[in-house]
Amino acid sequence: MNRGKIIAIITGAISIILAIAYLILVQLLDFRGEMKPAPVSQLPQQVIVLEHW
Repeated sequence: MNRGKIIAIITGAISIILAIAYLILVQLLDFRGEMKPAPVSQLPQQVIVLEHW
């Protein structure tokens, strides 16, 4: 095999591995269930100070 074919096979294999890893990651994150927002009482309170000179 020439060098170009070897590089093409290696990059193709890397791309397939990355695609499978991405699908596994998405499945794991989806398996955790529905994302619910934090209760308002647990959100940090923001203080906004407006100063006019």
